[in-house]
Amino acid sequence: MLDFTSFYAQLATNKLHHWLETLPAQLANWSKDALHGDFKQWQKAIAHLPDTTAQYIEIKHNVEFGSADDISTGAAQQIQYVLQQLKPWRKGPFTIHGINIDTEWRSDFKWDRVLPHVAPLQHRFVLDVGCGSGYHLWRMRGEGAEFVVGIDPSQLFYAQFQAIKHFNPDPAVNLIPIGIDDMPALKQFDTVFSMGVLYHRRSPLDFLQQLKNQLRPGGELILETLVVEGDENTVLVPGERYAKMRNVWFIPSVQALVHWLQRLGFSNVRLVDLNRTTLDEQRKTAWMENESLIDFLDATDHSKTIEGYPAPLRAVIIANN
Repeated sequence: MLDFTSFYAQLATNKLHHWLETLPAQLANWSKDALHGDFKQWQKAIAHLPDTTAQYIEIKHNVEFGSADDISTGAAQQIQYVLQQLKPWRKGPFTIHGINIDTEWRSDFKWDRVLPHVAPLQHRFVLDVGCGSGYHLWRMRGEGAEFVVGIDPSQLFYAQFQAIKHFNPDPAVNLIPIGIDDMPALKQFDTVFSMGVLYHRRSPLDFLQQLKNQLRPGGELILETLVVEGDENTVLVPGERYAKMRNVWFIPSVQALVHWLQRLGFSNVRLVDLNRTTLDEQRKTAWMENESLIDFLDATDHSKTIEGYPAPLRAVIIANN
């Protein structure tokens, strides 16, 4: 099932063709390492998804493929069973033939905040760095993007994307299971998104430069990340954990982040949205039964994390290369 041949064929005929110099070897190594343990079981589960025809596809206002009327009761039960094998589902929601995957994050909330400020995506080549299971890839395609690529090295996210794409095999929407460190400087994407990644990087300036290296001249970066209040010298460096997450390294103020981007040569850097994460946007569901935001906040003061840091505040900053 790990066949990237069609993706390579598309690269060979478009402006990303130089990626073929490195990508096949990287994906061969990834596939070799992935085909064991949980991933092997997820692949077996996905292979049992029934073939269906979605009479209705919606990616403009949500991500919905088909209705319950398209399939038999038995097929619906089989789809439900397979998708449940791929828990936890964190980014979404998705609706597949009437089956609602109620993910931990209402990623549509974020998209609704971001989209009004983004340059029109029609006919654009778009990259989403750290795309998770690919919810936003479909929304980008729904806005008319010509070619959408998400990168994320997580085996589970890739398996979830495979399961969703089974019901809408659009060749223009792709998730490639590598990280930004594995990307050559392609300098060809019209738009690059990075949402919810920066604070997980040990070297945030290097990461921002890596994003810049994917953009064509004049291309647009959409950066969504945790921030704290303060001036351009304010950066929170948490202790062992932030909101129970171990891998949070730097949380800058908006002013500091704008300064970083300007130092790296981005232009027209502007804050377009500032939003406090709510319990409606991130919560435990039947599809994600682990701890969620309510468990990460101080039980008596939701303005603080359980460690005493400022509660998650998220900014959207847009800049041009």
